[in-house]
Parts: sequence; C-alpha cells; structure tokens
Amino acid sequence: MKVLALIFFALVARGQSVTAEWDISQTIAALSAHAKRVKPILDQLTPQEWVAKGAPQTYVTQWKGAEDELGYLVGSAQALEKQPEKLTVALDTYFRLQSLELRLNSLVDGVRNYQNPAVGDLLIGVLAENSSNRDKLRQYITDLATTKEKEFEIVDKEAQRCRGSISRQPAPKPAAPAKKQ
Repeated sequence: MKVLALIFFALVARGQSVTAEWDISQTIAALSAHAKRVKPILDQLTPQEWVAKGAPQTYVTQWKGAEDELGYLVGSAQALEKQPEKLTVALDTYFRLQSLELRLNSLVDGVRNYQNPAVGDLLIGVLAENSSNRDKLRQYITDLATTKEKEFEIVDKEAQRCRGSISRQPAPKPAAPAKKQ
C-alpha cells in the first residue's frame, strides 16, 4: 500500500497524467463506430468482378484481409474499452487500426479504376473522419507507456531500498546449543 501511495504522489508531482478512463472510452467508442461505418462500404465492393475486368487478383485478397481486420479492430476496441489501463490492448487496437487503414488505402485505387470513383472517395472520407480518434489513441498510448515506465522506476527504487535495508540488518545470532541433562 505504501508503494502505491508513493507511485501516486510521484506521478502527481511530476504532472504526468493519462487521459481519464471516461475520456478514452469515448474516444475508443467513436473510433469503433467510425470503423463500423466502413463495413457497408466494404460490402459494396466487388473485387471478383474487377478481376474479370483485368484487375490483379491481389485486390480480392486485400478486400478479404480488410474485412477480417475490421472485425479484429472492433474486437480489440471492445477489449480496450473494458481494460483501458492495459498497454498491450491499446497497442493491439492501434496496430489493427493502422493495418485496416493500409489495406483500405490499397483498395482505393481498385475501387476508383474498376468500380466507382465516388465509392473510393467515400472510403477515403470515412478513413479521414477517424484520424482525430487515431491521433488521440496514439497520444493515449504514449502517455500510458510513460506512466507505466515511471511506475516501474518507482517500484524498482522502492525494491532496491527494501533490499538495501534488509542487507544492512545484522545477521541473526546463532542459537545457543541445547544443554544436556
């Protein structure tokens, strides 16, 4: 308990703070809602027909990968809403968002060339709407990592202090031999 109090006061004294759970939950909910808006657009895409028009088969693979990644992103975002203090979950959500964006950006050329340029523009627009949430998530991850590092430093220093005080204690005196009767 003493260590936790030290961690709290050290972090407050340094002025470092992580976005409040309520605020990051709102950001994650908005990020997830925007990502879900991609699904109907993905459902409109017909990369199999593009291949018939001369497009590379890789568009089909990218489209399937984007659909999968969208599902993974939504699941990861839900996990982050439940456990916002978990750095690994926050990183997973961020990396999945980046992966989805990369896959969708690679599909845009196919959409514009083989289906409908307006749908490609719509896809780009939906991605752009989520950029502020992505930036907030990235900042949250940076702040969370910094806080975790500082917590570790404080705990490590406290552990070193405890080890030092234990090692300075005199060794216990050997017990006197039992007397025979």
